Amino acid sequence: MSVESPSLGPGAATSAPRPGRTASRPAPRLPGLDGLRAAAIVAVLAFHLDPRWLPGGFLGVDVFFVISGFLITTLLVREHAREGRVDLRGFWVRRARRLLPALLVLVPSVILMARLVEGDLLVGIRRQAVGALTFTSNWLEIGAGSDYFHSTAPQLLMNLWSLAVEEQFYLVWPVVALLLLRVAPSSRARAGVAVALALGSAILMATRYDPALGATRVYYGTDTHLMGLMLGAGLAFAWAAPHRAWTSSAHWQRWRRQVVGAAAVVLVALFALLDESTPFTFRGGILVASLATTVLVLAVVERPSPLRSVLDLPVLRWIGQRSYGLYLWHWPVILIVEADLAWAQRSSDDYLWSRVWCVLVTVAVADLSYRFVESPVRRRGFRGTARHALRTIRYAGTRTARIVWATVAVLAVALTAVLFTAPTRTQVEQLLDANAAAARVAPTAAASASPSGASPRGTAAPSPVPSSTSAAKAAATVKQTWTMPTGAEIDGYGDSMMVGSVHALRYYFPGIRMDARSNRQWSEGLQVVSKRGAGTRRAVVLALGTNAGTDVDRARATLDALGPDRMVVLVTLHGRISRIASDNAALRDLAKGRDNVAVADWDAALEDTTGQLQSDGMHPSLTGAHLYARTIRQAFADLSERHTGKAVQLKELPVP
Repeated sequence: MSVESPSLGPGAATSAPRPGRTASRPAPRLPGLDGLRAAAIVAVLAFHLDPRWLPGGFLGVDVFFVISGFLITTLLVREHAREGRVDLRGFWVRRARRLLPALLVLVPSVILMARLVEGDLLVGIRRQAVGALTFTSNWLEIGAGSDYFHSTAPQLLMNLWSLAVEEQFYLVWPVVALLLLRVAPSSRARAGVAVALALGSAILMATRYDPALGATRVYYGTDTHLMGLMLGAGLAFAWAAPHRAWTSSAHWQRWRRQVVGAAAVVLVALFALLDESTPFTFRGGILVASLATTVLVLAVVERPSPLRSVLDLPVLRWIGQRSYGLYLWHWPVILIVEADLAWAQRSSDDYLWSRVWCVLVTVAVADLSYRFVESPVRRRGFRGTARHALRTIRYAGTRTARIVWATVAVLAVALTAVLFTAPTRTQVEQLLDANAAAARVAPTAAASASPSGASPRGTAAPSPVPSSTSAAKAAATVKQTWTMPTGAEIDGYGDSMMVGSVHALRYYFPGIRMDARSNRQWSEGLQVVSKRGAGTRRAVVLALGTNAGTDVDRARATLDALGPDRMVVLVTLHGRISRIASDNAALRDLAKGRDNVAVADWDAALEDTTGQLQSDGMHPSLTGAHLYARTIRQAFADLSERHTGKAVQLKELPVP
């Protein structure tokens, strides 16, 4: 995403450059804002390294939005006050100078590196590249049905959605701001318009958010995620009021310290506590984070203070100045490093060292980008930089020039070839498709012979939580011996984790009947279990909710529908998602007090292991699928021993 330079804009001046000059003079620097940018990029980086470390770290993007809205609008207001006009062309040229150079280096570089490391990272790359270079990533990904928070195929350029939102703001807002400067009677009225737009965007996000459909539409949408930019703009209009008398009011001066302290506490708390599975995040949480950031921006720019002194420390200024490059590079670097290194689980030292390596690489590349790409173009402009580069190549000698141009030509051809040969589906998706197709064969016949005659594949439509009466009707009593069940006595209901383990489950439980589908949620699981009713076998595996989490009400209703006489195994979830711990805790709580229910702790089974997961870090690999099946088998054995008092001797099966 776009972040500003130490001045009022990323290399932007308060006025258009004079004819014949290649760069504009820097605007007065506002101390402390670089420190806020540093805090924002650290939060985003921590979230993307591992969401468990800072579940609400993605709110750092909204901190950037507020700062950008404030700085851009301040530039426009000051230029209009000084010149009586706003040079829109000069403004957009300065935006291009700030945003395009690093982006034009990033896109081809990470595409070529990804091709060398892992071809799966290039799925959808043509669409992503077009979105990156046209600043339409957010809308293209919405149209493609992408999911920011949950994805089987992590997108190489996923983080550029916010850059698209900002660039769309840069294109439209200067015209709107200029109109307000001409027709609105006062700074208060202009600020009121900006605040009204912020509230309208927040209301639109809240009303359009549907937990069942996911948050990507409202999170990516420019219309639904405009509140931070508009609050920053509103502050800029208010800040530009004559003499800023309102900041000298007795009420503000009396409560300033408490309000600023509360804003800082609220923002830190939101970083630590909010996550993408909490509806409040999209129904007010992002707005609250933006409001808190607005207060902090005001506190920083208003006057010297301890907060400003801390945020203006050299290390924070250094990070803040490079925050644009850090944001651009961090996500592709994380994906490429993960693909390049053998996957390690969270609890292993290898995993932690891989996170450290991601940070070091990101910082190094961002610093190089800042020194040798971004700063030169800001100083010299596009033409001046191109002339300087051509002159340097020419004076380096004929041989060097030939090597440089040959390298450029080879990389251009390679990039074109990579773009046109990029895969359309990842290996994980192909495996899931193949397994899903294989899983449809045997269960169809089994289902037709079942007493219920129910289809083994449920629909995706959510079902209401049944009443206790309907659940009792669905829970037909079965003859239960509590002995270790055979595969022919087991029904499995699951999501893509079960789909990815089809062959291993059949290997360990010959004759198992599975009804599994990618992205299946507990609402659909409840529906298919209730639909099969009395035809459900005496032992059941429930492995649901990887994408949407544990829906406690529907999970409880599902257990009620199965009744107390069936052996039921709940499989815990695993993934780099902040809610996994709470989801698994909910599953364990559901099992408490139910003697017929055991937990297969798939998440714990993966601790201190390597090679058990696919490249996405979520779905089981070939060997991981066998670990998945063994974990379920052990849970059934523990459940049998709980009731019979006899230990079950499990035969060790070789991995084929």
